[in-house]
Amino acid sequence: MIPTPDIFAISSQKQFEKAALKVFRFQYENNLVYREFCDFLKTNVQKVKSLEQIPFLPIQFFKSHKVVSNHNPIQQTFTSSGTTGMSTSKHLVTDITLYEESYRKGFSQFYGNIENYVVLALLPSYLEREGSSLIYMVEDLIKMTNNPESGFYLHNHEELIEKLTRLDTSGQNVILIGVTYALLDLIEKHPFQLQNTIIMETGGMKGMRKEMIREELHEQLCQGFGVNAIHSEYGMTELLSQAYSLGNGVFEYPSWMQILVRDTEDALTYVANGKTGGINVIDLANINSCSFIATQDLGKKNPNNSFEVLGRFDNSDIRGCNLMVL
Repeated sequence: MIPTPDIFAISSQKQFEKAALKVFRFQYENNLVYREFCDFLKTNVQKVKSLEQIPFLPIQFFKSHKVVSNHNPIQQTFTSSGTTGMSTSKHLVTDITLYEESYRKGFSQFYGNIENYVVLALLPSYLEREGSSLIYMVEDLIKMTNNPESGFYLHNHEELIEKLTRLDTSGQNVILIGVTYALLDLIEKHPFQLQNTIIMETGGMKGMRKEMIREELHEQLCQGFGVNAIHSEYGMTELLSQAYSLGNGVFEYPSWMQILVRDTEDALTYVANGKTGGINVIDLANINSCSFIATQDLGKKNPNNSFEVLGRFDNSDIRGCNLMVL
C-alpha cells in the first residue's frame, strides 16, 4: 500500500509509474469489482510492468457496482447528473480528505493561493440536486477564499451582474465558475468587459440549450464577457482529481493524474500523440476506489502531455463534466 502523502508528492514520470503500479496491485487485491474485471481479461498481475499494461475499468461500472478498495465506512456518496429515468453513477468515498487534498493542491498548482481570489459560482443545475462532487469542491474553495464576497448564485442574475461588475472594476481578482448554459444566459442578459476576472466553464447544457462545439462556445463566451480566453475544468463524479484548461481547450493535469488515449476499435491498445481516441484516466488520488478508468470521452494527447477533449462516444450518456460534441 502506497502512503497517501507520497501520491501528492510525485514529481517525476518514474515516480508516477512506480506509484501507479503499486496502486494497481493494491486495487487488484482489494477491489472485488476491479479484480473480477482484470480476471475476465485474463490479466497476469505479475507481468504488468507498465502503465499501458494496466486494465482500465469502464466508467459504466460505477452505475451498477460498488467500486471500492477497502471496507471502511462510506463518508460521502457522489452521484452523477442525468435526465429522468437515466441511471447515474455512484462514487463511494471512504476518505473525503483525499478529495479535499487533491482539489486543493490541484487548484493551487494552476491558480496559486485561493485567498487571492473571490470565487463566484453559477451552477444552478448542480445546486438543485444532491450528491454533486463539483458543488462539494466549489463550496470548499469559496470558504477557503475567506472573502465574504464569494458565494453561489442560482437564478439571481441581477445580483451576480452587479457584484461581478463592481468587483472587476475595483481590481479584485475573480473566478466565475459556471455551467455552460448558465454562463450563456448571463451574457445574454448583460454583456461585460471584464479585466480582472477568470471565466471557468464546467461544461454541460443539461438539455437547456443546443450543444455547441467548443470553438463556437468559447468565442461566444469571450465576446460576452470581454475576456481573451475561457478556462475549463475537466472532472467527473468517478474521479477525485481535476485537469484544467487555461484557454483554447488544452488541459493539463496535476502530477498524480495522467491520461492515455486508447484506440476506438481496440480498447486494449493505444494511439500515438495527436491521434483521436478514448480517454483513459489514471487518478492516483482515487486509491480507495479505482484509479484506472476508461471514460466515454474522445480526445487526443499532445507531445507535452497536455490533452484535448473532442467529444463523446456515440450513444454514451449526456453528462455535465465538460463534454462537447464533435
